Amino acid sequence: MPEIKFVETPVLRIGYEEHGDSEAFLIILLHGFPYDIRSWDKVAPELARVGYRVVVPYLRGYGPTRFLSDDDVRMAEQAAIAQDVIDLADALYVHEFALAGFDWGNRAACIASILHPERVKGLVAIGGYAVKKTVSKGSPGRAASEAHRWYQWYFNTDQGKAGLEQNRRDIVRYLWDTWSPKWQYSDNDFDRSADSFDNPDFVDITLHSYRHRHMNAIGEPRFIEIESRLSSLPAINVPAVVLRGEDSGFGRPPDDPSEDSSKFSNLKDRKNVSGAGHDFPFQRPDEVISALMLLLEGN
Repeated sequence: MPEIKFVETPVLRIGYEEHGDSEAFLIILLHGFPYDIRSWDKVAPELARVGYRVVVPYLRGYGPTRFLSDDDVRMAEQAAIAQDVIDLADALYVHEFALAGFDWGNRAACIASILHPERVKGLVAIGGYAVKKTVSKGSPGRAASEAHRWYQWYFNTDQGKAGLEQNRRDIVRYLWDTWSPKWQYSDNDFDRSADSFDNPDFVDITLHSYRHRHMNAIGEPRFIEIESRLSSLPAINVPAVVLRGEDSGFGRPPDDPSEDSSKFSNLKDRKNVSGAGHDFPFQRPDEVISALMLLLEGN
């Protein structure tokens, strides 16, 4: 495995792995909750092999990534994790780059693409459009949909906080099992990621993310205007490919392309992929690589 490198941003000391030529075009791969950079182990080396520089960071609250100040409130609203992506690129002295992400990583990538389209040369949005309205409460969904999101309601309670503090690995593994029910991973696969969830900020970051999106926690003052803008659910105008796993524990994704076409104005392709659940890049790295090649090389 590559050594862990670090850069400092205005808020974080971000840990990341790097593959490939440091002078080549940059691709940033962003993991989600509750996973870590190991999700990209079959993607990053192949992208480096064909000539790209690949950086795979630990998100705030994961692995060796740390806040610079003990006094900073541990927040993780959607605008914050997107700003972390831009801050990471700035710290690497890179202006233009491509992004691929799933879950939280996809949300960060979508928002970075909305706010800085001149910098994002391609986006692989695993899971589709991921921006949330955070300035008004949404309407209750259907029972099956609400049941799938039990963890969000749980993390909005004191019991959820205690559970995540005391049983985080048990909770994470249950989510892995239920979100990708056909994924046959090993104990070793889990153990290689499990230490990332021992980050001292993991619980606070997780709780804030899910509480903020349901308007049960305040956000950072610097992002008030951005969250208001994002709540209009603006379209993403950068070249994009949307990938979804057909074996997701959240249900089979829709075949109708109209929603993706309305949210991604420069949509190059969209695919529902068999053999993939929520942790898409671990299960179908070939599809992620192909999507990035389509965006960056046109093939």
